[in-house]
Amino acid sequence: MTEFAIAVPFEAEQLLVADAERYGHAVVLRCSGADELAARVPSARPQAVLVAAQPQYLSAALVTACDTGGVPLVVIAEGAEQQRHARALGVVDAVTGPVAWATLMPDAGPAPAQPQVPAAPLRDPSRAPRRGRVITVWGPHGAPGRTSLAIAIAAELADAGLTVALGDADTHAASIDPALGLLDEAPGFAAACRLAGTGALTVSEFERVAEWARTGHTGFWVLTGLGRPSRWPEVGASRVEGVLEAARSWVDVLVLDTAASIEQDEELSSDVAGPRRNAAAIAALRGADQVVAVAAADPIGLARYLRAHAELLELAAPDRVLTVVNKVRSSAIGLNPHGQVSQTLARFGGVSDPVLVPWDPGAFDAAVLGGRPLRDAAPRSPARLAVRALVRDRLLPGEPSARGRRMNRRARSN
Repeated sequence: MTEFAIAVPFEAEQLLVADAERYGHAVVLRCSGADELAARVPSARPQAVLVAAQPQYLSAALVTACDTGGVPLVVIAEGAEQQRHARALGVVDAVTGPVAWATLMPDAGPAPAQPQVPAAPLRDPSRAPRRGRVITVWGPHGAPGRTSLAIAIAAELADAGLTVALGDADTHAASIDPALGLLDEAPGFAAACRLAGTGALTVSEFERVAEWARTGHTGFWVLTGLGRPSRWPEVGASRVEGVLEAARSWVDVLVLDTAASIEQDEELSSDVAGPRRNAAAIAALRGADQVVAVAAADPIGLARYLRAHAELLELAAPDRVLTVVNKVRSSAIGLNPHGQVSQTLARFGGVSDPVLVPWDPGAFDAAVLGGRPLRDAAPRSPARLAVRALVRDRLLPGEPSARGRRMNRRARSN
């Protein structure tokens, strides 16, 4: 049973309350307008919010309150004018029809409060229909948003029905585990690397050292990073390569978050057989099927990216590199920031067709505060919509695996 908070015209409110039990719902909060509902959502903690697409019942403050609190917002619009009002507030999925439970089709309304989804088993290598892909997320120094985008990409891929693992291969400043609110006592990626180094990284061992992060009605495996950067010698190049090769047999996609440093000057040292701190990032880039290269959309960030881009192309072929420009805003770039960023990258770096993610600090802050992926913390935010389009149009490898489709069907039926 889903517990709803509602703000609709009085006549519709009476009908919703009367019919709620018959449709498997419960109305736990009724408000006369959007402002009242926005103020009460954080304390009432409903499982979903249902409103009419009228100015009295749907406002920017209510959309923000629902996105910040991670509460699904269901908007019902009667007529073109109400649809326009909903779209003006960023609600692109309003349901058309009268305000009634019957208007909510099974795939249009929210599912009952997100259950604790058990960790999905990995694929049996003997039955794997195809080799999994590796997507490495990299960016230069200056915090362009590598980790935030790696988490967001992994969540969107999982939401698309794929079996996904997210690994933190950053040997300088690992941060995936705190960003997702996971325990960091035992770094899963380093453990997987040690097991791979001895040929002992089996499916059961992978599941033992990895953690399960929920997103929506599914989730993804997480190999957490180094809690102490001084442990970087545990993550060597050959070990990283072993993890990549093993993961290809068990997941549809392995997403790796890496450090910014990819310099290979350490090879000049006298001890040529010694460990190298940047080896993990270099191995992740060389072994990737797709590299998501992240730049920050400001003069300093673009300059750093263009300088490092040449080094990146020594490790990954240009056709495997996809440039994603994060934090795009006119306040740092000037008028027409999208056009200026695209022209700068094309003129000085030969980079064409970049993906641009708008400046959206509120959405990313909500994700970090809640320890959740962007799609769960702010599902209607401009940044989340841009990442979803990136995954759908540029990163999805094709049809989801059969097991991924089964996971989605089970989630919808819960």
